Amino acid sequence: MGDAAVAPTIRTFQVFPDVPEPLSALLELAHNFWWVWNPDAVELFRRLDRKLWEDVYHNPVKMLGVIPQEKLAAAAKDDGYLAHMHRVYDDFKEHLSRPGWFKENHPDKSQMLVAYFSAEFGLHECLPIYSGGLGILAGDHLKSASELGVPLAAVGLLYRNGYFQQYLSGDGWQQEAYPELDFYNLPIEQLRYTDGSPVHVRVDLPDNAVFCKVWRANVGRVPLYLLDTNLQENSPADRDITAKLYGAGTELRIRQEVILGIGGVRALTTLNIAPTVFHMNEGHSAFLALERIRMLLEGAALTFDEARQLVMSTNVFTTHTPVPAGIDTFSPEVMLKYFQHMIPALKLDEEGFLALGREDVSNRKQGFSMALLAIRLADNVNGVSQLHGEVSRKMWHNIWPQVPPDEVPIRSITNGVHTRTWLAADLAFTLDRYLSGEWMSDPSDQSVWEGVLQVPDEELWRAHERCRARLVSWARQTLRDQLGRRGGSYDELNAADQVLDPEALTIGFARRFATYKRGTLLFRDTERLKRLLDDARRPIQFLFAGKAHPADNEGKELIKQIVSFARDPALRRKIVFLENYDMNVARYMVQGVDVWLNTPRRPYEASGTSGMKAACNGVLNCSILDGWWVEGYSPDVGWAIGRGETYSDAAFQDHVESQALYDILEKQIVPLFYHRTLDNLPREWITRMKNAMRKLAPVFNTNRMVRDYTRMFYVPAFDRGQRLGTNGLAGSVALAHAKDSLRHRWNDIRIIGVHASGNGHFKVGDTMQVEALVDLPGIKPDELTVQLYTGPVSATGEIEQPQALRMSYAKAMAPNRHVFVGQIACRASGRQGFAIRILPGYTDMATPFEPGLIIWN
Repeated sequence: MGDAAVAPTIRTFQVFPDVPEPLSALLELAHNFWWVWNPDAVELFRRLDRKLWEDVYHNPVKMLGVIPQEKLAAAAKDDGYLAHMHRVYDDFKEHLSRPGWFKENHPDKSQMLVAYFSAEFGLHECLPIYSGGLGILAGDHLKSASELGVPLAAVGLLYRNGYFQQYLSGDGWQQEAYPELDFYNLPIEQLRYTDGSPVHVRVDLPDNAVFCKVWRANVGRVPLYLLDTNLQENSPADRDITAKLYGAGTELRIRQEVILGIGGVRALTTLNIAPTVFHMNEGHSAFLALERIRMLLEGAALTFDEARQLVMSTNVFTTHTPVPAGIDTFSPEVMLKYFQHMIPALKLDEEGFLALGREDVSNRKQGFSMALLAIRLADNVNGVSQLHGEVSRKMWHNIWPQVPPDEVPIRSITNGVHTRTWLAADLAFTLDRYLSGEWMSDPSDQSVWEGVLQVPDEELWRAHERCRARLVSWARQTLRDQLGRRGGSYDELNAADQVLDPEALTIGFARRFATYKRGTLLFRDTERLKRLLDDARRPIQFLFAGKAHPADNEGKELIKQIVSFARDPALRRKIVFLENYDMNVARYMVQGVDVWLNTPRRPYEASGTSGMKAACNGVLNCSILDGWWVEGYSPDVGWAIGRGETYSDAAFQDHVESQALYDILEKQIVPLFYHRTLDNLPREWITRMKNAMRKLAPVFNTNRMVRDYTRMFYVPAFDRGQRLGTNGLAGSVALAHAKDSLRHRWNDIRIIGVHASGNGHFKVGDTMQVEALVDLPGIKPDELTVQLYTGPVSATGEIEQPQALRMSYAKAMAPNRHVFVGQIACRASGRQGFAIRILPGYTDMATPFEPGLIIWN
């Protein structure tokens, strides 16, 4: 036998763009995602070579590396181009140096730094490490943090295959492709030490250690650190941990989440970055809380609970999931396999560790929930809309037994969108002429947006029509390209050039094709839909886009149904499905359609943000009252399908709501759009466009959202962390001991008697005095809060619209026996009621609702 073949040794080197010195600013601009939300900066790159800009999918780094050198040389001698570049570069530098809202409003918080962890980030289509709304929201969060000057560093994973590229087979079935990203031609850089060696982070897995490279993307003044396990030092399986976003299989999923949470904290430590607040965007990164506790315990004479108080006080957890089935859960066996080595370092036993992720801590067979881990290790928890906050409080009510659902300590911060990223350039230029200069830097200023009313109807409509015409032109080319890849016939390719009408009423539906989003609700009554589509006098057309998860065959079937319907020769010009939904597709659609359609099954839409992107462009929403639309809807900004009803029969719900949708289309949307004045303007429609922009854009944007997070969570968490973390965590230790002491004595507390003044009959304006006699063996009165829980009583005997009124300590009646007094003002007639409750009273607690510590009488 001959010698075995020897694999060649591949020696790598990197080639950098050769940009003439007069254009050197282009390299700095290209490597900062600030250009994404600045149309003038985008135009700077597009101006070099418009076709190439499309060919490189709007990636300025790649463009500078492949553009012919003669074009760069010509631009370097073009005074007009150089003036354009200097103007953009000056704006960029001004953005980086501007103090910003945070420094102006919190000048004493210079030591605060937020670490924002997310499994995905949607910054731009050229960096496809996002799957949908969660990632887009995370990207918009960073952009607004940069604009506001909030001190924030973000952490995620760098997936070399990103999220899948979608294409359809000949019969309309979704297929997935995973092309590799060329990291060295992206607006990111690999981090190195001063000696040139790469920054590596080590994370221990059950069988071996995994090493991670660290890359950095700049988002204005916010750094995003991305971990990558594709190193030669790692095994092939470990190199694939960061291959695909949301990889298949439980083992891969937990490995990704270990790298994100634990590896992410270690990456920041390696880079000498010391955050004071940690924000977990969904539960994927919840292991970071365990790593933070482990680091505090290392070499310290502390217990798990003593370190836990500080970590909880400085952790923020945002849940985006309205159903338990949507949350990552791992079996006890898998958890022990991956954390056996860490449990002793946490100073816990196995059951104590597993209880952190169990809803029922006594059920040893129950899975380990990442959301529950995050909730139990964060004092600051929120849902992403008001309705989602209510849903989350009910969903996790069992964690706080006996606490009324509306008082469960899960708050709401409604999502938003980064206006400048999603606003059409045509519209932005129009608004520039009529709104004050602050509208761009502070899109949440309601008063500024009132200026939309000053925009002449003709100008707003012309800008919108240009966006629709651009969408139609782009959709035709995109459809032709995807038919070509699918092997379409000559006639099919020619027909693609005829789809859609640039002047027709255009309705868009684009989102993840999960079954609860009901992408085919519109098609339940095909004959009624065809009658709508057959009206030549008032044409209407629909544009669909969206991906189903690779393992979601039901979602794929929905896409296939739409594609099949769109192949009807009589309808193919009026219904189009566009492949490979991403940020680029989304921009065209939210800027160019007339109506944004959303049909989720309530209450499964936690928030939804695509409709917000449409609204800031003057596109009217037609949606089920779910998620953000519960807060955003009013009759003068769009349409509501139904009235927020809930149904026990899903098929009946689909029937009722599909019929309601047809009614709205036939009787309201179509007539309003085609009701024209003598100058052919739909002035009533334009009025609604203006209302949508001025009422919704100032509220549903991430500048407002990030300010809310800062005021409600980041600053209070930083302040609590400072109090609990000083002097060797003295405050954290004291709080842990106080909670533990109270828990051991809690069952000895007794409410002995309650006495109310009067005879049970009062007049409006009267005040009722209530006294409570309480036994507190070994407990000081100031360790507790005694409250009156009062309000109107329903027919079923429940207190509605309750108020919690603090009772004052009055006197000691005997050793360990005390009197508390409170008053109830009789402000309205009717049957009223009250109860007495006792809660912990320590001021250092984030909330008085400590699980298991509540007494009612």
